[in-house]
Amino acid sequence: MMEVWLRIEAFFDILFTRTVVTEIAAVALCLWVGWLVGATLRNRYQRSGITTPTALTWTYFASQGFVVVTPVVVALLLAMLARGLLSAAHFDVTMVDAAIRLIGAYVVVRVGVFLFAASLGNKSWMQHWENRLSLVIWLVIATEYLGWLDPIIGTLDSVGVVAGKSRITVWSILKLLFTLTLFVLVAAWISRWVERRLKKLSNLAPSTRIGISKFANAFLIGLSILMGLNAAGVDLTALTVLTGAIGLGLGFGLQSIAANFVSGFVLLMDRSIKPGDVISLSGQSGTSTENFGWVQELRGRYVVVRDRDGVEMLVPNQQLISNAVINWSYTDPRIRLKLPVRVSYRDDPEVALQILLTACEGQARVLRDPLPVSRLMHFGDSGIELELRFWIADPQDGVNNVRSDVNRAIWRLFKEQNITIPVTQHDVRMYNALPDID
Repeated sequence: MMEVWLRIEAFFDILFTRTVVTEIAAVALCLWVGWLVGATLRNRYQRSGITTPTALTWTYFASQGFVVVTPVVVALLLAMLARGLLSAAHFDVTMVDAAIRLIGAYVVVRVGVFLFAASLGNKSWMQHWENRLSLVIWLVIATEYLGWLDPIIGTLDSVGVVAGKSRITVWSILKLLFTLTLFVLVAAWISRWVERRLKKLSNLAPSTRIGISKFANAFLIGLSILMGLNAAGVDLTALTVLTGAIGLGLGFGLQSIAANFVSGFVLLMDRSIKPGDVISLSGQSGTSTENFGWVQELRGRYVVVRDRDGVEMLVPNQQLISNAVINWSYTDPRIRLKLPVRVSYRDDPEVALQILLTACEGQARVLRDPLPVSRLMHFGDSGIELELRFWIADPQDGVNNVRSDVNRAIWRLFKEQNITIPVTQHDVRMYNALPDID
């Protein structure tokens, strides 16, 4: 601790000499001008309305990189010019030389962090932490260049507590966090590279590509954490009992969540349900419209299904795996609809069957191949049971609406031809079963 204070005192003793004050003023002026240039460029960039593109292009790198790097480069060039002027005036330029090296180091760090953040994608969290991360890396480089890093490490390592056979210090915690962050960043970059490579494989279905990329991301992040802990000096064998207990507790407490995550990977891999499919969650055969909706997106724990009322249901993945699901657009979007109709025994069933076929004519959504058919199903108690069967190819546009249109046409044609739809009636006859007392 004393060594750090001695170095700080020596630094301030040198700082308040006349030549050093002049050098500091010159460096501060260069940095201030660079900051003004950066603020001007940022304002002009924001007013231009340029947005981050969906796909990274050279135009994006040129425009965004120019705004990021130009202020620091301007400050570096001005500092080099100030060094020349001060040297010509026979001033000591030791401080300016150090500032030039540190500004140059910041240029390299800022460009490297910018390229790394851009390579992770447009929506990466790194894009919001570029300046902070660049500043942290540069501070480490600056302290090493000034010779302060080893004393600072020694001071941080002297502050800690003893836990069992190991000693936990501030430096060990910072070292662990830095190592974990570094390994996670590398894993995220590799995961992003794998995702971009998978997008180029057109022979794989989109859902399969999404499943592989999500699995690769989870695996690489988990592996990077383990490798980071090992590289930081943490004995992983000491965590065996703890992780076993945690795993057992999670196995019982989070088995439903784990089942949903595994089911989500299965859905992504087997492509049984994918975004855009029309499904029904009733678990019954036929063309029931109960819980009818469109698959919007597949998430890790649930599937987003939007019904015809605009309500979005979050259906757990496990329910789609363990229960029967009607996928109306799995292989062929065409489905057959059945409309039962009853006519009176006083009417000619042949005429009624022909009217059912006529009702399908002029209906834009009713397919002509296969043709609609009408069938006499059986002779019921209240009338003759008929059935109209026809096909549609767009169930995503609704099923009950086309049923309604065809039923209205049947009703209109029955009225025109005087075909009667009987109403079920029951006659109750009462007899006096008592004998005559007379």
